[in-house]
Amino acid sequence: MRRSVLAVGAHIGDMDLAAGAVLAQLVLEGANVTLVALTPGERGHPRLSPAEYKRQKVAEGEAFATAIGADFMVLGHSEGFLPDTDEAALELATIIREKQPDTVITHWKHSRLRDHVHAARLTERARYLADLPMDHELPRHAVRTFLYAENAEDMESFEPSAYVPVPDEAFYRWVSAIRHQAFARGETDGFRYIDYYTALMTMRGCLAGYPRACAFVDPKGPEVSKLAGP
Repeated sequence: MRRSVLAVGAHIGDMDLAAGAVLAQLVLEGANVTLVALTPGERGHPRLSPAEYKRQKVAEGEAFATAIGADFMVLGHSEGFLPDTDEAALELATIIREKQPDTVITHWKHSRLRDHVHAARLTERARYLADLPMDHELPRHAVRTFLYAENAEDMESFEPSAYVPVPDEAFYRWVSAIRHQAFARGETDGFRYIDYYTALMTMRGCLAGYPRACAFVDPKGPEVSKLAGP
């Protein structure tokens, strides 16, 4: 059976940056990967209206997923207003039941952005609800591995317990895909996201003994460091 991985971000681009290189490697290894954005992240452009930027962000998210060989979904919530409710968690739990992922990746639960905090809580709650017996047309599903990704905006108390190597082919596939997202190039707020995450992968690789690596928090400990790579 092919491995299945679900990466859940608050906005389009969050998981593309924080875990995209690892997701690219998982695809290369034959896994089914799905990127889920809970909101488009449509309010972050200094010149475009939210409606205009939403269209651009959705197109960019679809293009990124296609470039690394993943599926892509964006839910109907709005940036800045992502609810932390059972209804939203049930929506995500249905996706977990449908996709049957072995691994779920999301935001670290401490962040300066409320949407990121809510995304972590919703994903945790959805994981529980997906395995809860209930009157549902889809079968229940237990997620085996749950990981929190390293995000520039979620660094409070983030202490990695797992390092996943990023081989060259996956890294360059990620670079080629992510450079087509305007915000990642620094065109919305001036932050050089691609440079930051490239340097972060190099630094984490130094600590883990690889040329490049991504860091995660795994509540179960460090045994999942072989999630991807050699």
